[in-house]
Amino acid sequence: MIKESLINEFQKIVGKDNVLTSPEALKAYSYDGTSNWVREPDVVVFPTSTKEISDIMKIANAEKIPVTPRGGGTNVSGGSVPWLGGIVLCTTKMNKILKVDKENLTATVEPGVVLQDLTLRLAKDGLFFPPDPQSFLGATLGGIIAENAGGPACVKYGVTKQYILGIEVVLPTGEIVNLGGRTLKNVVGYDLLHIFISSEGTLGVITKAELKLNPIPPARKTTMVVFGDVAKAGESVFRVLENGVIPDKIELLDNWVINRIEEMMPMGLPKDADAVLLFECDGIAEAVEKETEKIVEITKKYGAVDARVAKDADEANKYWLARRAGFAAVFGKAKTVFAEDVTVPRGKIPALINRCKELAKKFNLEIVVLGHAGDGNLHPAILTDISNKEHYDRAVQAMDGIIEAAVEFGGVLSGEHGIGLEKQKFFRKVTDPVVVDMMKNVKALFDPNNIMNPGKIWD
Repeated sequence: MIKESLINEFQKIVGKDNVLTSPEALKAYSYDGTSNWVREPDVVVFPTSTKEISDIMKIANAEKIPVTPRGGGTNVSGGSVPWLGGIVLCTTKMNKILKVDKENLTATVEPGVVLQDLTLRLAKDGLFFPPDPQSFLGATLGGIIAENAGGPACVKYGVTKQYILGIEVVLPTGEIVNLGGRTLKNVVGYDLLHIFISSEGTLGVITKAELKLNPIPPARKTTMVVFGDVAKAGESVFRVLENGVIPDKIELLDNWVINRIEEMMPMGLPKDADAVLLFECDGIAEAVEKETEKIVEITKKYGAVDARVAKDADEANKYWLARRAGFAAVFGKAKTVFAEDVTVPRGKIPALINRCKELAKKFNLEIVVLGHAGDGNLHPAILTDISNKEHYDRAVQAMDGIIEAAVEFGGVLSGEHGIGLEKQKFFRKVTDPVVVDMMKNVKALFDPNNIMNPGKIWD
């Protein structure tokens, strides 16, 4: 428990209305986008400035109080769950877009800016920020940077780390530092900026970021390709890419997801298809037309039973709405869902999908597959019930099997969700102990009292 005198100190720093201790508030901030990790904090604090965060961190460090940075709480690895209690430091009130620099294609933002709000603002200037996690309606920039978020557009544009030029960060000791800058090229000393990207809130609190932007492409076109075999859909992904076509998005939905979407909101998706791939090409209009034609040609050559090019933006938007509805469909059908996040080399997508089918049969479970097929980042989801121990234990075994398969096929534990609480046992299993020690030494340098999001990544 945090002493009442310290609660009073926090209230002096941020104001009484920005310090929550009611049972309802503590419960509301005890979980994130997962459904199986829950732990209540002792207090929830909403700072509104870098100086306030610095003052809070100085107290927390002196008193050795755990601090869990939190934005929208949309992450699905347990990363923003206050595992050792203490302070939830919620940055959602630091939500200003401070500057959009159209000339230099950059934007300066606070950590609580919601991605969708940024997208709408940038569109006014014909610009966009390429990382596009599916939680964009609630995800905030601080969390997106801390998790190195991805999304469908990664296949062409890359992940968050490619679009962060600089950050302001408050260290656990309360010191305020600036890393990186505003220029595209910066090789001044060690690249400390990228240590904080993907750090999952374990090194400090990001309070400001300088983002690299792109102009919105003048044309885009969506194609829905239907397959009678989900493994053939997986093969078509790398066949398209090896033929020199780089769409900005390639997304996969399996039969189970297709049918649940059709139940929720009928869109005319092919309910008898084993899988659907959604391709989007963007760029110069003439190039987009040629790339779309090539996608249809190649996918039909490698087993597609149908390919439908969206006739207009409305039809294209309908297809992408279906993709975004995929996780809602999955989470609405089970009390507990393991939403996996594994990445394999694209050529191994069919092998991973087939392994998921084998595990579903072996453990008598419903395992559905959707995800960012274009960069090999799939999200197999296992439907279970944490209150049914026998079923839940089988689900855990199947989840372990999926992760082990990804590593076996030359992949990694996580493509965009992070390690958090979810994958710690596998992190130690597949990461060189020397590398783990290096990471721990880096954390000890920044966070000598181990107050920043303790309990995450490793035990």
